[in-house]
Amino acid sequence: MNMKLLVTGGLGFIGSNFIRYILSNYSDVEVINVDALKYGSNPNNLKDVENDDRYTFVKGDISDYDLISNLIKNVYAIVNFAAETHVDRSISNPYSFLQSNVVGVFTILEAMRKCNPNAKLVHISTDEVYGDILQGSFKEDDTLRPSSPYSASKAAADMFVLSYARTYGLHAMITRCTNNYGAYQFPEKLIPKTIIRAAMNMKIPIYGTGKNVRDWIYVLDHCEAINTVMQKGKKGEIYNISSGEEKTNLEVVTRILSIMGKDEDLIEFVEDRPGHDIRYSLDSSKIRNELGWKPKHSFEEGIKETVNWYLENEWWWKPLADERVLHPTPWKLKW
Repeated sequence: MNMKLLVTGGLGFIGSNFIRYILSNYSDVEVINVDALKYGSNPNNLKDVENDDRYTFVKGDISDYDLISNLIKNVYAIVNFAAETHVDRSISNPYSFLQSNVVGVFTILEAMRKCNPNAKLVHISTDEVYGDILQGSFKEDDTLRPSSPYSASKAAADMFVLSYARTYGLHAMITRCTNNYGAYQFPEKLIPKTIIRAAMNMKIPIYGTGKNVRDWIYVLDHCEAINTVMQKGKKGEIYNISSGEEKTNLEVVTRILSIMGKDEDLIEFVEDRPGHDIRYSLDSSKIRNELGWKPKHSFEEGIKETVNWYLENEWWWKPLADERVLHPTPWKLKW
């Protein structure tokens, strides 16, 4: 029996990797991808599957109720990646984050409630809703303390998802993941920006002292975790996803330079952005113990694969590497 899966924001970094993962692993699943084609979206992310009969692309915004309610009617599940995600952009232009990340999610929930209340929803959130933590790791029921307009908008969306699961009985679930890296990541993010600038022998900007800590997970491990939640997750539950591979930003950059055979003299410390969280860390024992997921890639393996992919796919990133992407302090720009 063919099953239809609705993916929102599927031309972004994680969404496109997830669609490719599903099509590669399931022959009986049809994927409908709705994407508004905003700055983080890139049709080239799924160029290799655009002619697959099991894949359908629809240009549209998740805030468009008529569109979403029509698409949602005959699907067994919705995976919502669609979001404005870049913290620097949220500092300079917060309004669009409220519209996409809160109103958009509300629209999906209303469409589910009225048109397909038996479908499952996996809402992709972020570890940033918890704020930073100097010691220990956040668990799913810890207090949310978002630091930026981006993380505040994601936290608000999470509350709507949980309320609709409780009040209307929707089979809605939330995943909160640590920092992703891998192929097709938009070049303004730390890892691709570092690879691209190093390849061009440009200075590598690092905010502040470079001691901010993130837990880095290879994007394909995240995709597998999302699929596990979609298959086995319980209604109204939150699942943290992490690899346990914590690195400072400086450690990440120096490892990339080492893999590329570049000198650390390329590193340049720049003015820190406002509200920059010091450390994120998630306890992912719940998804590991209850649903049986665990990551398969070490950071060392994943970062080498990622560096090689960017070096071999200049055709993909070169059109995107403009001044806004490569600017050393993008949060100062007017987007």
